[in-house]
Amino acid sequence: MFFVHQSGAGGLTRPLYIHNSGYMDELETIAALAALAQATRLQAFRALVQAEPDGIAAGDLAQRLGVPQNTLSAHLTILSQAGLVTGLRQGRSIVYHANPEQLRQMMLYLLKDCCGGKASLCEPLIAELTGSCTDTCSPACAPLPDSRMP
Repeated sequence: MFFVHQSGAGGLTRPLYIHNSGYMDELETIAALAALAQATRLQAFRALVQAEPDGIAAGDLAQRLGVPQNTLSAHLTILSQAGLVTGLRQGRSIVYHANPEQLRQMMLYLLKDCCGGKASLCEPLIAELTGSCTDTCSPACAPLPDSRMP
């Protein structure tokens, strides 16, 4: 695993998580799931996933969720440390984005040994996961490659 730092507008850098194997490992998955195991963080992450590719300014997200900005900032820090979100400065605001690649890797880790190698048992789950996706959906919604599923 390694991080690449990309410079954004206003000089804010954001770490971009890249994993060599295409899957998270166990500890990375635990960290991501732990970050999502709190109601406000889960709501924030879901709102950011729904807002892709535009993202949401931190102040707007705090207002939408009905939480103080400093509280949301702490939650976004935890999500960012888990690689689930990134922030880019745009003018006076920081616009947060979900990291669809991290979501994809987490789902791949959770499903890579799905159903004891019986692909027919996985098909309904995969169909449900990808059922809400459209042509413009993020890469996280793309069907799992056959080479990765049993």
